[in-house]
Amino acid sequence: MITFILPSPKNSAMDVFQIVKIAKRLHIAITAVLFFSLFVLPACAQQLKTSSYGVRYITSEKNYRQTLTLDSNKKMVELKQLLPGLIYELHYATNGNFVKQPLYPTNTNHTFLRLPAAKALQKVQTELKQKGLGLKIFDAYRPYSVTIKFWELIKDERYVANPAKGSGHNRGLAVDLTIVDLKTGVELDMGTGFDNFTDTAHHSFTQLSTTVLQNRKLLKEVMLKHGFNLLETEWWHYYWPNDRNYEVLNLDFKKLKKFSN
Repeated sequence: MITFILPSPKNSAMDVFQIVKIAKRLHIAITAVLFFSLFVLPACAQQLKTSSYGVRYITSEKNYRQTLTLDSNKKMVELKQLLPGLIYELHYATNGNFVKQPLYPTNTNHTFLRLPAAKALQKVQTELKQKGLGLKIFDAYRPYSVTIKFWELIKDERYVANPAKGSGHNRGLAVDLTIVDLKTGVELDMGTGFDNFTDTAHHSFTQLSTTVLQNRKLLKEVMLKHGFNLLETEWWHYYWPNDRNYEVLNLDFKKLKKFSN
């Protein structure tokens, strides 16, 4: 409810003028809200598809761009555009992953995060660079259709996301990564490789060398410092909070690269 304060006798002309100005501004704001409520939001909803698992997801350029008109922070950023010097080792575009087959097109050489997460990762990179260190990315954005493939192959929530929920990767919020020495490009020793599904990969596992524990601690501390959360069972997996209701996406990498320009 909007309450107007009636003008006082002393400054009635000025008060009325101010009320008129406020009313005009309110009219513009209310019109904008009504426009988005009546036209933009219904259009977005109509174009969302629903998977057999009950999750609504974005699969078209038009629908993706409409979400950006409502919240520019939902933009997906190609990480090397924002973080020069980043190293990619995208395991799911090769046979070198735990399902032993490519889940992405084999020529995939781009990956993405939502704008706030990408900016936070840029701060992580800047801080590590002061120590002569950098980042290697194993995975970030993952199309929802790939999560369905994972699930149908594995069907175990200890190792893969349940498509009935959609994952942080599908929303452009999760990143799998490690630290490298900038001079040599060699990864710091983290005790296990990427996608190691044993207790040894857990953050709470401490039966490791001092060097490994220090390296994991360094990665954890710098990621948490800049706003990411960790996944307890995977030392390499960090995710940005879903504080803006980020949608599940099923846009292929080439299209998303075009959208991110």
